[in-house]
Amino acid sequence: MSKTEFIAHVRESDKRLQSVSNHLLETASIARTLAAKLDLAEAGELMGLMHDFGKYSEKFQKYIRRVTGMLSYADLDSEDENNGGDHSTAGAQWIYRRLRKFGAAKNEYGKISGIGELIGQILGLCIASHHGAGLIDCLSPESNEKPKWRERFDKDDKLTHLSECEKNADDIIINRAEELVGAELVKLLDKAIVDILKQKNLSPKSKEFYLGCLTRFLFSCLIDADRINTSDFENERQKEIRNLTKIPNWQEAIDKLESHLSAFSIKYPIDEIRRNISESCLTRSQDKQGIYTLTVPTGGGKTLASLRYALHHAKLHNLDRIIYIIPYTSIIDQNAQAVREILGEEWVLEHHSNIEPDQQTWQNKLLSENWDKPIIFTTMVQFLDAWFGSGTRGVRHIHAMTKSVLIFDEIQTLPIKCVHLFCNVLNWLTQFGKSSAVLCTATQPLLNALKNPELGQVQLAENAELMGNQSEVQKLFDDLSRVEIHYRSQAGGYSLENAGTFLLEKFEQYSSCLFIVNTKKWAQDLYRYCQSHNIPQEALFHLSTNQCSAHRKTIFDKIKLRLKNKEPVICISTQLIEAGVDISMACVIRALGGLDSIAQSAGRCNRHGENAGKGKVYVLNLKEPALDKVLPDIHIGQQKAESVLKDFEGQDILQPNAMSQYFDYYFYSRSNEMAYSLPNNYSGTLLDWLSDNAQNTYVPKNDQRTTKYPLLMQSFKSAGQLFQTIDAPTQAVIVPYKNAKELIAILCGTDNNEQKYKALAQAQRYSVNVFPNVWRKLQENNAIQETQLGSGIYYLKDRHYTEEYGLSIEESGNLTFYDL
Repeated sequence: MSKTEFIAHVRESDKRLQSVSNHLLETASIARTLAAKLDLAEAGELMGLMHDFGKYSEKFQKYIRRVTGMLSYADLDSEDENNGGDHSTAGAQWIYRRLRKFGAAKNEYGKISGIGELIGQILGLCIASHHGAGLIDCLSPESNEKPKWRERFDKDDKLTHLSECEKNADDIIINRAEELVGAELVKLLDKAIVDILKQKNLSPKSKEFYLGCLTRFLFSCLIDADRINTSDFENERQKEIRNLTKIPNWQEAIDKLESHLSAFSIKYPIDEIRRNISESCLTRSQDKQGIYTLTVPTGGGKTLASLRYALHHAKLHNLDRIIYIIPYTSIIDQNAQAVREILGEEWVLEHHSNIEPDQQTWQNKLLSENWDKPIIFTTMVQFLDAWFGSGTRGVRHIHAMTKSVLIFDEIQTLPIKCVHLFCNVLNWLTQFGKSSAVLCTATQPLLNALKNPELGQVQLAENAELMGNQSEVQKLFDDLSRVEIHYRSQAGGYSLENAGTFLLEKFEQYSSCLFIVNTKKWAQDLYRYCQSHNIPQEALFHLSTNQCSAHRKTIFDKIKLRLKNKEPVICISTQLIEAGVDISMACVIRALGGLDSIAQSAGRCNRHGENAGKGKVYVLNLKEPALDKVLPDIHIGQQKAESVLKDFEGQDILQPNAMSQYFDYYFYSRSNEMAYSLPNNYSGTLLDWLSDNAQNTYVPKNDQRTTKYPLLMQSFKSAGQLFQTIDAPTQAVIVPYKNAKELIAILCGTDNNEQKYKALAQAQRYSVNVFPNVWRKLQENNAIQETQLGSGIYYLKDRHYTEEYGLSIEESGNLTFYDL
């Protein structure tokens, strides 16, 4: 077989072949560009050259020639023995065996450096993992057996076909790889590694975690490069318009934003305060890079103020993109649309939910979305899943988080169990990833002052608060005080009847009322209560995450129009509405929850200071049986909030001092949960597994090694399998709301990958994330269907989606919510 005949991929549309050499060279070029952001271009290129080196084997070539001509190519990147076998280990072995020789000789003190072995392990790990469920384990987390990475790197030549591939490989591949795998590459990565290890303020655990971050960055560069090249092979026009090295014209965006801001008129006193907040952000955007806080009361105009900071900061420091990380999908549409209207469609990308499946296949490689616009809106779930989740779906976004401005909105919603994981990642991104970050909220959780700093806490920049010192922040809260909080408590909690009566009384009094509850069941029951008491249907609204983003936007628009026209409104919502949604009611009722949630809910009342007096916010303790089992975070928040309500009785509980007291009660009293505790049948924490694997009994770990440099000891794959940002994994399903029906038809019917990609991107706004128990019920009721066999993308049948409630298990629309 001549070397020109070695095939990597076959294009579905016209059966055109992509040679192994072309795929390796093109992937290497892209990976080089991506890794160059952190001055690791040669490392990226070498990984790209060797990632599919095993496809030079006769076994893979026989396989791909056998399937050529079939209608489906879903398994072309599978490593099953029946589908061409292992074609990723050969490249990992080739790199590791050459690099481990560097630093293997003893120095004058009789010690071995070990730098080459560590670098070979890092690069080899990325290559060996690129077809699987994310980075493989270095150590098995619960045993002292031979390290998993060594098992993989020592795999028999008969199974990896390394020797055969070396003979078959094109000269251009081997020659360039030999040029790269030398002292200069070692020097390059040695600097990146030493920069981490020499940090005096880092614990050994954090240092090993940071080495894992460096590995994930390189893995991300390889995964995205591989997917981009595969996608561009299928769609050559896409390749022509792609420019990976282009830095956005930030000045153009700045000019548009400044023009928009200059047109703002001062209608209320609050508008002057918002302008001052924006001016402070503009001034502070000229600071050096680092982690900053933006502590502004609800309604302070954080979205545009933080955008102003980010645009000017990105221009000053020559950064690649701005990423907004938001707690709820419900806010993404609104905030993204606000920015899109100012800057234009070409500037903004929304990344809502994971529609495509975890496992990489040839088919979903072509459809998966990469962050190719200057300003990205995504969720905290997406951010954390990219770093810690299983699979390769999210990891491709990690490199995009470097050399960027990261705006974390409502940072207090960070899950308790993820605190140390998050702090370590954010520190790595800002200290070694050339990024800056802003932690935005009205209720700052003080991530820089944790009880166990050795496990990782945020390293803030000097003078980190963009609004000034503590007294200046307090004055800002005083100036923006627009509501009064009233706590109403009944023994045993308000029943549905009593809560409904209270709501209708306030509706009669104020004409516009928002009732925010903790569970979907309460929202639906209260909505039905209002229906049964003859509230006009046009004035009554229900909101929950069982409605897709586009559906919720329609409801928000109707509510805003009625409020503008002074028409009566009752809105009953889960907590999705409490943060960042630009709606202002005369009266807000909040089911007892955490004080931070109460504060955010209060931001939906008298938001613009339009009422003559202060807006009224009522907090009720509802009858919520078993909430401690179903939603333990909310249950604990309720307990701690009640303590603060008593401590600050008669005072403004939205002031920073009250919030600090709340976080002392709630946040820091739970310090033993912040490293992500594991189920009882596992030892240690997820932080352990992703750093030094402290509980593992394998003897030659880093604390016993005699070499200067450590080795990676993480259990990456095992950690990813257990990691869940929220307490149960969710599966996205596209729902048949309005335009989504056309998108579903395209995804079901077309073989054109360009059409599929566009439809999938648009379908983000029409997807709903559901928990496993609901997913099982939908399957049992034949309510969901795969778009095409093997696509891993699902849609909901028409009869299971209603205008009132959204996704429904039963055809009637009566969904049993299990108190979720």
